[in-house]
Amino acid sequence: MAKRKRKGATATLAPPSEPPVQPGMIGPRRSVPATVARPPYALSGDPGPSVSDVVRTPDEIASMRRAGAAAAEVLMIAGTLAVPGTPTDAIDARVHDEIVSRGGYPSPLNYRGFPKSVCTSVNEIICHGIPDTRQLRDGDIINIDVTIFLDGVHGDTSCTFLVGDVDEVSTMLVRETRIAMYEAINVVAPGQPFNAIGRAIQTHAEKHRLGVVRDFIGHGVGTEFHSNLQIPHYYQPRFTKKMESGMSFTIEPMLTLGGIDFVLWDDDWTAATSDGRRTAQFEHTMIVTADGVELTTVTPGGECAADIYAT
Repeated sequence: MAKRKRKGATATLAPPSEPPVQPGMIGPRRSVPATVARPPYALSGDPGPSVSDVVRTPDEIASMRRAGAAAAEVLMIAGTLAVPGTPTDAIDARVHDEIVSRGGYPSPLNYRGFPKSVCTSVNEIICHGIPDTRQLRDGDIINIDVTIFLDGVHGDTSCTFLVGDVDEVSTMLVRETRIAMYEAINVVAPGQPFNAIGRAIQTHAEKHRLGVVRDFIGHGVGTEFHSNLQIPHYYQPRFTKKMESGMSFTIEPMLTLGGIDFVLWDDDWTAATSDGRRTAQFEHTMIVTADGVELTTVTPGGECAADIYAT
């Protein structure tokens, strides 16, 4: 295992999650019909360097609304499977089928070699959990991270779901992580410095003695899964770059009940808190507008998993 160390205040006195999440068997990669348009990395696994503009064209924005709405719909469907006894691979199967049925490609599939179509991160797994045969247990929390490539752009969104009867501290963690995301979204507007996002998240997290993961951040998204824009979820005084109308990116805070260090599993993807304490994450894709922000990862009726399952 690889490990990076960072200094960060321990949040609550919550004990490590028990039993620790253990990897299960990973099934074969799922196939995508030849008729479905693919992102450039689908075959090679290598997205190459970012070359896209960070500001979207009107046509790209229209496509991002369609892709985002599809991602929101799929995530809400995936949330119905967050019940005890469901293998995370069953979530992958359903997400894969729902994306393909909408004419899309599951963006994680073969991105830098990722073997599955969705990320499923349970309890102390911060992000990038690989779906496998492990069954969800009563009291778990699980982040399901859905991204679809549709109409030439990506729509990226995630939600942390409660599985069965979840303890009060974990429920608080999920609730406050969702609120932290929305606190950050509320500061998005042309002319605002990007570090206002991290300031909003860190301020809210510290009120509840929660840790803010620093090693995984939000990112530009559009024609590329990850563009050059980087969005820290902690306050970075030097990150004073200004937001511009038409920019598109994700905000996806990962908060913890303990420290913010992580360990990387041998699969080179799954990142777990080094102290074994639980972590939660929420994510929306958005576009900066002339007078504020537009969330693209909501249904045409304005619904999303974060507002249905985590309130």
